[in-house]
Amino acid sequence: MPGVSRRAVTASAVAAAALLVTGGGGGGSAVARPGERQAAGPTLRLPAPTGPYPIGTTELHLVDRARKDPWDPAIPVREVMVTVFYPARTVHGYPRAPQMSVGAAREIIDPLLHPELPKAGVDWAATPTHAHTGAPARAGRRPVLLYSPGGGDPRTMGTTTAEELASHGYAVVTVDHPGDASEVAFPCRAPWRPQVRHTVLRGDPRKDPAFFRALIATRIADVRFVLDRLGALAAGRNPDAEGRRLPEGLGRALDPRRVGVYGHSAGGTTAAEAMYEDRRIGAAVDLEGYLNHPPQAPGEEGELFPVARDGVDRPLLLLGTDGFRDGDIDRSWGAMLAHPGGRTRRLRIDDAAHWVFTDYAAMAPQLQAAGLMTARDRVKLVGGVDPAVSVPAVRGHLLSFFARHLPVRAAG
Repeated sequence: MPGVSRRAVTASAVAAAALLVTGGGGGGSAVARPGERQAAGPTLRLPAPTGPYPIGTTELHLVDRARKDPWDPAIPVREVMVTVFYPARTVHGYPRAPQMSVGAAREIIDPLLHPELPKAGVDWAATPTHAHTGAPARAGRRPVLLYSPGGGDPRTMGTTTAEELASHGYAVVTVDHPGDASEVAFPCRAPWRPQVRHTVLRGDPRKDPAFFRALIATRIADVRFVLDRLGALAAGRNPDAEGRRLPEGLGRALDPRRVGVYGHSAGGTTAAEAMYEDRRIGAAVDLEGYLNHPPQAPGEEGELFPVARDGVDRPLLLLGTDGFRDGDIDRSWGAMLAHPGGRTRRLRIDDAAHWVFTDYAAMAPQLQAAGLMTARDRVKLVGGVDPAVSVPAVRGHLLSFFARHLPVRAAG
């Protein structure tokens, strides 16, 4: 990335080493030297949330029997996995949740999707979150924020921001899009799929216009379906396909009349267009997602999504980086900003790259410090910006935007 200082990247990696402890359990604290890998692999740490509320979490398996799966004709229904983060009344006696399950961690590294990441040497299943499984929800109806990850990315890589928002009073629902996400772990096997389902992506989906169109349409339908099921949860029903026990007070903690959506890359496209299509969504954040379709032929301009073509009457934040310069982004975001009314705003994070909006912002410098990622690959993935700068910046932009447009009520 132009303008990135190698010295700054190295200093950032050294600072990140303080967050990284080597694996193997027992709370070891030695940092692997560059080029040296511990047998069990390092345990990566996520930045702690800054809000006043402790966090509870649970996952839901949601099944839409009105849709068939678009990626596998053998699957007769559309399944979606979500994680709910919420302010907890107490977390005493409730275990901290892992960032991802053991089954999901085995499948996370897909060299076609993230060649910068190490293929071995990391104990991905060992990373703890700051949320506690099954903790009772704090009283009070909460604005609901849905998160759609980037193409090929799992919902688990949006944990850092989700926890931050939940710690400040929001109910945050991170959504996996099975067949799209690198891996999705379900509670159990089904006759039509294994317990862990793999991605169908084999490269950049924008190189195939028909595939990209289907991908975004599927994601929008997933988001709208999740909103339907959250409405049922708020009304006192249990939408989990296995009927697993819900945390005490969870349904009463959701306010389906106050909904926001944010997403990264393809998830950002999804967030903006879902708000255009669904009046239940009151505000959205697009984290570097295109607002146009890929061109049908070289030299042509891709068709704008309706949200960029027509505009929208609700608040939309376009948040990008200086390291992701693309004519389609600039043209489609420019079209969005040209609509009168001032409901769309564009901001930028400097010295950053595309995946700075994910947990990789904190993880990549730790991987570099452990000798498992080169400085060049770290910059390619998240930029040279120190996570002490980038993580608060991303969190701060999202929190201030939703606090302005979907505020948490004082009683919460």
